[in-house]
Amino acid sequence: MKLTGVRVLDLTSYIPGPYLTMAMADHGAEVIKIEAPGGDHTRHIGLKDGADTVYFRNFNRGKKSVVLDLKAPVDHAAFLRLADSADVVIESNRPGVARRLGIDYDTLAARNPRLIYCAISAFGQDGPRGGRAAHDLALAALTGVLGANCAPDGTPAMPALPLSDYLSALHGLSAVLMALYARTQTGRGDRIDIAMHEALLSATANVIGPTMAEGRQPVVAHERTTGGAAFYRWYACADGRLALAGQEPKFAAALLDELERPDLAPLCSEPGPHQQPVVDLLAAFFAGQTVDAAGALLDRLNLCWGRVNTYPQALDDEQIAARGFVLTDDLGRRHLGPPIRFRDQPAQPSLAVPVLGADQALAGS
Repeated sequence: MKLTGVRVLDLTSYIPGPYLTMAMADHGAEVIKIEAPGGDHTRHIGLKDGADTVYFRNFNRGKKSVVLDLKAPVDHAAFLRLADSADVVIESNRPGVARRLGIDYDTLAARNPRLIYCAISAFGQDGPRGGRAAHDLALAALTGVLGANCAPDGTPAMPALPLSDYLSALHGLSAVLMALYARTQTGRGDRIDIAMHEALLSATANVIGPTMAEGRQPVVAHERTTGGAAFYRWYACADGRLALAGQEPKFAAALLDELERPDLAPLCSEPGPHQQPVVDLLAAFFAGQTVDAAGALLDRLNLCWGRVNTYPQALDDEQIAARGFVLTDDLGRRHLGPPIRFRDQPAQPSLAVPVLGADQALAGS
């Protein structure tokens, strides 16, 4: 596998760090999860379908577990020995905590110059909020994402996904892989500073045009991907819902021709409230169709669309089944597979969930 031979020390919990390191484990890295006495917080959060919570195993499969109290001199020394042999360290403490614990980049790199050290935090390692804690919802609020994620009455709706967590994980993964590549040229590691705040704000690139061009807040209900386009929104059918998700002129023309209203096609060239006649036409049409019947028509016309699924329906989707994305372990529990696919050296994820402290011998204790 691509990362066989890479040793990673994972000092993180919740989503960003564990998601990053699990991706590395899926592709062959040895990931050693350093847990405080009592274990990762997510061992105790949410539903269980066996000995472990689903939350914990969804982010920590295929890793090893070592329990260390980094404030205890013996355990601190054990961690330093592990770091001496590591390629990558991932931590997600508040800025300043790692230095107080004596596990910061400068301390570890002085012993192991090849070390790549990735620190993921809410706001980054400096700046006026550098030492402040925050989870995804606060970052969604500060970046404007929550204010643009509006319910029909204009009030913010609770996000269905913690996007700053996943975006910072993926930026962190990209940065670690860049640093591993650069190390083959220089022989030296580096420190990576990932701010969840910046990772989320960077993802507004396609919707922040009105602010950058005209200095104004976008009118969410009028914008291209947030409600202002008839061909980029969901519609109610007789037995469920579907989403149209392609607003290129060729898609609009194809369906409007089918519905014998080609005269409405010019309205779809730009988003905005002038598209309401198209919305009304499509809403009335889909209301009289089952999702299957409407979907068959949309497939025939080669339009972009999707059924509005529940999570159980999403896991049972025929495309997911055909590609084998949902994996089943020996206990019959389901796992989400690796989304990164190589033709050569594909991922070989271990579906084993680490037992707390099962790999304590790695720390010499």
